Amino acid sequence: MDTLTTSRRRLLTLGAAAVPLVALGSALPALAHAATGPTGATLRMPAETDPHVRTFMAWPALSSVWGNLLGGVRRDIARVADAISRYEPVVVLARPGQAADARYLCGAGAHYGIEVVEIANDDLWIRDFGPTFVVAPGAVAGVDTRFNGWGKTGTSYAQPFANDAAAAATLLGQYGVPRVRAGFVGEGGSLETDGQGTLLATVSSLVNANRNPGMSQDQVEEAMKADLGIDKVIWVPGLAGQDITDCHIDCLARFVGPGRVILDKPGPDTDSKWIAVYEETRRILLGATDAQGRRLSITELPGPDRTKIRGKDRGSAFLSSYTNYYTANGAVLMPQFGDDDADGVAYAILQAAYPGRTVLQLDIDNIATGGGGIHCGTQSQPVVPPSL
Repeated sequence: MDTLTTSRRRLLTLGAAAVPLVALGSALPALAHAATGPTGATLRMPAETDPHVRTFMAWPALSSVWGNLLGGVRRDIARVADAISRYEPVVVLARPGQAADARYLCGAGAHYGIEVVEIANDDLWIRDFGPTFVVAPGAVAGVDTRFNGWGKTGTSYAQPFANDAAAAATLLGQYGVPRVRAGFVGEGGSLETDGQGTLLATVSSLVNANRNPGMSQDQVEEAMKADLGIDKVIWVPGLAGQDITDCHIDCLARFVGPGRVILDKPGPDTDSKWIAVYEETRRILLGATDAQGRRLSITELPGPDRTKIRGKDRGSAFLSSYTNYYTANGAVLMPQFGDDDADGVAYAILQAAYPGRTVLQLDIDNIATGGGGIHCGTQSQPVVPPSL
């Protein structure tokens, strides 16, 4: 696999925005059959709304990270896994010594089931340390974005991540999916695409010396275009150093569909620095066009009043964002925080944005205490598009 990965990376560093599958040839045998497709077929990061084979999740392993919340966090994970399993299969990664407990708490799941696989991990944020999948007609690969603990070594946010950093390669090997070693360091939560060549990203989480020292914004952009099959990146500034992710895009702006974006609007009692992030993001998105030249339609998703939520006493890291939702096959899974009015408004907005899906609201207060949400704790494996 090392030789495969190196060969693939050498091709990607040639600078093409999306590498033709025909160029991979014998360097990537698992994808070679796709090379007979139309000239120019490319591996591209799909929209999350495209059909999934399964959802990957991870069992939080460390009491040193979660303290006395660990049991509650695990119950939240089991609750989310069960809800997703009504719509598609769920696979939960767990340390071998913790797999039995994970199987017990997750149970059999609903119609599509929950499988626990023994792959060592540290925390639950599989969106960030797991593979980001790319597809083309008849082909799939997993991009390992070289997780480095959000670049927080030596800071107050630091936590163990060695197992998480290795999990993407292990998972891809176990499922027989070719691995692409990214030319940039990042996390899945920092990447939001419409599936048609447009990527949303924050400068703060990627053009940052704690991930990509010595790389300019243009260099990071070219690496992402090459690895993810992206034609255009819409950058927003974000905010560095104020949370563990340096302001991931998946808590700020999400594609509902081509040309349509959900924008997180901070609720009452939100710190002014995050209001400024929202205002600048809104300004940029209203003036932006996507890779197809379309102007973006923006729907704002207001957050709850932080004085009215159940998590109001859980600290400033508590993520009270509805925007960190997850789209499964036929469903949207979103949090509810106990501010009944805001919960209802957010539900109505997302139901209108995804009319063909069932919207489910879940209590994830324990997960949110760690600064993440449902999207942060899930990663979808897309269905391979049919060969043309």
